[in-house]
Amino acid sequence: MIHVSIHDVSPVFADEVRDGIRICAGYGMKPALLVVPDFHERAPLGQYPEFCAEVRAWQKEGHEIYLHGYTHRSRPAPPPSASRQATWEWYFRQRVVSGGEAEFADLSRAEAEERLDRGLDCFERCGFAVDGFVPPAWSLPRWVLPLLGERGIRYTEEHLWIHRPDRGTRRRSLVCNWATRTTARKFSTVAFCRLVRPALGLVPTRIALHPGDLRSPLVVREIHSLLRAVRDLPRGRAEDLFGA
Repeated sequence: MIHVSIHDVSPVFADEVRDGIRICAGYGMKPALLVVPDFHERAPLGQYPEFCAEVRAWQKEGHEIYLHGYTHRSRPAPPPSASRQATWEWYFRQRVVSGGEAEFADLSRAEAEERLDRGLDCFERCGFAVDGFVPPAWSLPRWVLPLLGERGIRYTEEHLWIHRPDRGTRRRSLVCNWATRTTARKFSTVAFCRLVRPALGLVPTRIALHPGDLRSPLVVREIHSLLRAVRDLPRGRAEDLFGA
């Protein structure tokens, strides 16, 4: 089973999102759209009614809509009171794994609840149905799962797992994505996505596109190649991955 998604859906990246949808449509695919309510605190959805109308139209056409954090940004530095281990973990998540965007790895429980509720409220005001939640940078502390379940959220994911928070179940899953922040990351992720192709379809597989991918001619070619390779494999909604 194959599932395709476009991350960081925001007015900031409206052109890239449209490009991603267009590319996927060429292979008969309707990617899930991971919507950020206020990307980096500079694009609150409520101030972009035309973009919100586009998102509503995409959902009516069959695209799943997921809440993708709230700001998609972490604090600029670890708390001064953090232990040495906590400081190291912060730098690993925010400087190695992500470019300071692992939002939910940086929050207290109370802060996480507040952002989830603000995000769900934003979706309601914008007229979006909530098909799931995906944390920025796939950084999902285990204590967030019950918070999602309490809010009736039926799907979430991280790097190696997909979850049903409403049922407390999970399953291993492969994810193919590209990273374009540095040349080294770009070429290493291109190599990984090529290397795992023989496994696609044998295990539940996610293919994730990011705005930066759609600005890189190399990665755009790789996206076309990968989607072409999986176009005849079974695909469906994210929840279908649990039955794959």
